[in-house]
Amino acid sequence: MQILPASKNDYPEILDVWEASVRATHDFLTEEAILYFKPLILNTFLDAVELLCARDERGAILGFMGVAEESIEMLFIAPDSRGTGIGKALLSYGIEELKATRVDVNEQNPQALEFYEHMGFEVVGRSERDGMGKPYPLLHMKLRDND
Repeated sequence: MQILPASKNDYPEILDVWEASVRATHDFLTEEAILYFKPLILNTFLDAVELLCARDERGAILGFMGVAEESIEMLFIAPDSRGTGIGKALLSYGIEELKATRVDVNEQNPQALEFYEHMGFEVVGRSERDGMGKPYPLLHMKLRDND
């Protein structure tokens, strides 16, 4: 597996990974919500972050991460690649290379919360709504200091 920068040519495959991942892990989202977010991901959100992909030996995208202003804005893994260390590799890259120290996690996604806690993050706040004003509570997390 390699972690490499993404290009606009990768966006369709990234969107496929996003949708498959969301359907596998975000059971609190309705079909309507997924269809609402899908064009926003493709046309707005991917351009707003430093975007990196984890690729297999054939170049297929197994997962991706977007970082902006030292915050992990998105981290999604293809369902059949979950539990293989790809998320850990991407997050470690984000922390070490991009100096990411913050992440927001959907409160209704306990697997993500557990993952980030395991990786050294702690909850430091909560919002009732997501960044789009939708009723999906967010937990604000910060990398614990290793002092």
